[in-house]
Amino acid sequence: MDYLPVFLRLQHQTAVVVGGGAVALRKVSALRKAGARVSVIAPALHLQLAAQAARGELRHIAAAFAPAHLGGAVAVIAATDDAAVNRAVSEAAQAHHIPVNVVDEPELSTFIFPAIIDRAPILVAVSSAGHAPVLARRVRAQIEALLPARLGALARFMGERRRAVQRTLGALARRRFWERIVSGPVASRVLAGDGPGAAHAYAHELLTSQLDSAGGGPGEVYLIGAGPGDPDLLTLRALQLLQQADVILYDRLVSPQILERARRDAERIFVGKIPGERGQQEHIHDLLLRHALAGKRVARLKGGDPFVFGRGGEELEVLAAHDIPCTVVPGITAALGAAASARLPLTHRRLAHSVTFVNGHPGEGERTDWRCFADPRHTGVFYMALGQLPEIVARLRSAGVAPNHPVAVIAHATLPGQQIVRGTLAAIAAAARARQLTAPALLLVGNVAAFDPAAFAPELALEDFSAARTPAALGALA
Repeated sequence: MDYLPVFLRLQHQTAVVVGGGAVALRKVSALRKAGARVSVIAPALHLQLAAQAARGELRHIAAAFAPAHLGGAVAVIAATDDAAVNRAVSEAAQAHHIPVNVVDEPELSTFIFPAIIDRAPILVAVSSAGHAPVLARRVRAQIEALLPARLGALARFMGERRRAVQRTLGALARRRFWERIVSGPVASRVLAGDGPGAAHAYAHELLTSQLDSAGGGPGEVYLIGAGPGDPDLLTLRALQLLQQADVILYDRLVSPQILERARRDAERIFVGKIPGERGQQEHIHDLLLRHALAGKRVARLKGGDPFVFGRGGEELEVLAAHDIPCTVVPGITAALGAAASARLPLTHRRLAHSVTFVNGHPGEGERTDWRCFADPRHTGVFYMALGQLPEIVARLRSAGVAPNHPVAVIAHATLPGQQIVRGTLAAIAAAARARQLTAPALLLVGNVAAFDPAAFAPELALEDFSAARTPAALGALA
C-alpha cells in the first residue's frame, strides 16, 4: 500500500493553493466543499477565482510564492506550471511538516487527491497512487453507477438513531440489526424518500431485534467454497456471507488475498490439516459448534467446493444434529478451475464422454474400480495427486491403462504461479520431479490431457454442419 487512505477534517482550517489557473480552480472547489478557509497565492487569478475572491469566499495574495505564506496552513497544494515553484512549495511544506500535494508530481507530494464519489456523509475515494488517474476515474464511475443517489440520506437516518440502538442492544445484536436495516425494508423506504414508512419499518425491526436478543438463540454456519485459488473466482454469494461472518475457520488452501475480502473485524482461525494429522476434523466440528451455539455467524471457508473432497457433508451432519442453521455456498472446484485455466476441457464431443473425480489420498476401504480409466475417452481427475503420483501411476498401469496414455499435472491452478506438465502416463512422474512441482496439484488422465485447440481441423466442423442441414436432419429437428 503506497498511501494510507485517510479523510481530513478541514472545516474552518486554512488550506493554501499556490497557482491561479484552471487546475487551481478545481482544487479550490474541492477544498471549499470540505469547509476549508482557502488562501490562493498567485500574481493573477482565473476569472472564477477572482469572482470568488471579490465575494470574500477565499483570500487572494497577489504575489509570488514565499515560504512565509504557509503560516497556519494544514494542507498545501502546488498547482502552477512552473516546475521550480512547485518544487519550492513542496520543500517548504515538508520542512514545516505540512501535507502537500503537487499536481501531477507524486514524487513531490506527501498526499494525493483520489477520485471521489460523494454521497455525503458517505464518501468513496479511489486512488491509483498517482500511476493511472484515468483508470481511477473509470473505477469511480463504475462504483458511482452502483450507489443510490439517496445513500447519504440512509446514512443520516442511521446516524440519528445510533446512540439509541447502542443503549438498547448488545454488540452482536447491534451488528445484525444494522445489517437488516441496510438490506431490508427500512433502507428501501429511505432510498425511495418515504420517511414515515422508513420510521415504521425501523420500529418493527428494533422490536424484533430486542425479542431475538432476549431469546439468545443459536447463530448459524456458512459452508463456503473458496474456489481453486484466484480470489476473482469467488462467487457473489460467498463474498456477501464473508462480509457477514463473525468468525472464519479457513484451511491452508485459502489464500491471504481471499481472506482480505472477508469482514475486517471477523475473528480468523486457521484450521488447516497437516497430512497424516489425526483429530483435526473433530477439532473443526468443536469450533463450529462452540461459536454457533454462542450466537455467532461462522464461515467455514474451504478451498474448492465444500462437497467435493471437502468433508462438508460431515460438518453438515454435525450441525444438523445440534439444530444449527447452515447455508452451503458452492465453490468452483479445483478440477473445473484447473481445466479452465489450462484450457483443457474435461469433456469434449470427439475426445471424452465422461469424467470422474478421484481422491488422490484414498482412505481405508476405498473401492474405486480404476479399469474405467483405461478408456482414453473417459477423463479422470485425481485430487491431491502430487505426493502420491508414483503410486497412482502404478495403480493405473495395473488397471490396464496404456503407458502412452495422455496425462497432465496442473499445479497451483488459477494462480500466477500455475504450472502445467503434459506427457504420457509412463513419463509423467519423472517430468513432474524435473519441473520441481509443488502441491496443490491435480493429475488429469485421458485424451483431453493432450487437447490442442489450434490443432483442430476446421473442415471437420464444416462437414458436421453440412450433415446437420440435410432434409432428413432438418425434418428430425422439426
